[in-house]
Amino acid sequence: MTRDDAIQLLREKLKNDNLFKHSLAAEACLKELAEKFGEDTAQWSLTGLLHDIDYEETDGQPSRHGLEGAAFLEKFHLNDKIINAIKVHSGHLPPESRLDWALFAADPLTGLIVASALMHPEKRLKALDVQFVLRRFKEKRFAAGANREQISTCKNLGLELNEFIEICLRGMQNISHELGL
Repeated sequence: MTRDDAIQLLREKLKNDNLFKHSLAAEACLKELAEKFGEDTAQWSLTGLLHDIDYEETDGQPSRHGLEGAAFLEKFHLNDKIINAIKVHSGHLPPESRLDWALFAADPLTGLIVASALMHPEKRLKALDVQFVLRRFKEKRFAAGANREQISTCKNLGLELNEFIEICLRGMQNISHELGL
């Protein structure tokens, strides 16, 4: 599946523009992480892009989220690693591979980074630095939906929190125009 095919599928499945932008942010984070680790950037990017494809149809039913998306995507003959990571990110399987851990940790971090940008005086991703995001990370009430424990599993990738934030922030800054930030 090409990125253009994935974007078209996402546009069909996701009507909420913020959810679409979240998918782009996850794609950007996973692309940067793949480059860091010398992994397949196309595969990792596609995983980030497609991980929440079923979010709107499973809204309010977390027991279905990830499973419905994986089942839908299986008919496109995507690599099993992508399908598995999508199931893992929503808690249906334990993370095992580097890709699993990357998506699991990056998914909530994208929300923390966006919230940080929105509270920054300049309201732009490019104005953020790692220290600004780290300070927000330590404020438990700030972007409370961004699960800090899940983000901290970046250690399973061999990354310290500040390096993990730096990588994902850079990825999101690279597409700041697409994210509208």
